[in-house]
Amino acid sequence: MENERRIVLIVAEGGERIDKYVALRAPELTRTQVQKLIDADLITVNGMGVKSSQKVEPGDTILVRVPPHPPTTLAPEAFPLDVLYEDQDVIVINKPPGLTVHASPGHTSGTLVNALLAAYPELQTFGDNLRPGIVHRLDKDTSGVLLLARNRPVREFLQRQFRARSVQKVYTALVEGYPAPPDGLIDAPLGRHLQNRQVMTVLMRGGRPAQTRYYTVERFSVAARVALLEVQLLTGRTHQIRVHLSWLGYPVAGDRTYGSRQWRSSHPERWHLPLQRQFLHASRLTFRLPSTDQDITVIAPLAPDLATVLVALRAQEK
Repeated sequence: MENERRIVLIVAEGGERIDKYVALRAPELTRTQVQKLIDADLITVNGMGVKSSQKVEPGDTILVRVPPHPPTTLAPEAFPLDVLYEDQDVIVINKPPGLTVHASPGHTSGTLVNALLAAYPELQTFGDNLRPGIVHRLDKDTSGVLLLARNRPVREFLQRQFRARSVQKVYTALVEGYPAPPDGLIDAPLGRHLQNRQVMTVLMRGGRPAQTRYYTVERFSVAARVALLEVQLLTGRTHQIRVHLSWLGYPVAGDRTYGSRQWRSSHPERWHLPLQRQFLHASRLTFRLPSTDQDITVIAPLAPDLATVLVALRAQEK
């Protein structure tokens, strides 16, 4: 990451929690900031990701990577939003592909948050100015259901549900090959790649627990040997579905980061899918409404570009 600041600490005496150790020796960082850096895999011990509760050992090398500060405020920008559901507490958006959810260094306009601030000015009155109302996120090129809070108590109410893993997140994915078994559970810890910190990978040592359940819905063989899956996130790690399915050997079709070039090169005559992004769509979200204390399920129809791919595949199967 450009312009990031790096702090290197060599542990002399062990036994202390990593979050407390770093906060005491990097006084410019609060304990909360340290926790966020750990959650973002920006603090490593001997090159490995860590949990806040991990104890440091004598001789450990701790690397703290502090990103540059983004701007403290964002400008409202009016552009259309596809609202699936809203009430006095929550907003549920059908996020289109290609739209970044929130600002980052060098990317402070044209985000979903910019549009939300124009449509819902009250979001500016609470919380983080860069992520007002945001309780979870979707990758830029992943479409589908995104939940937002309209006030601070509701945001905390929803965040507790995500932490308790009581929110059900279901995705639709098209993958290369036919998963074996056709239905299954992927249980493999994830963390930042040791050589390329911009991507995630399975890390059996030092990774954070991650579980993904998948079900094969439909298989295709004429245009390409691909399968349509329903995927449920049991945890919420960065790029989790894409990394887990790629690690299993069935990467998401069209995924330029975790996709399988070898698979495509070995089946050139069958790779004719008109995909400009990964075939991944957040299709369904079930959560508890604060106003009624009852569960609600919100469904996002498949994005038009992905629906077109399915229509073409099914036409060729006949």
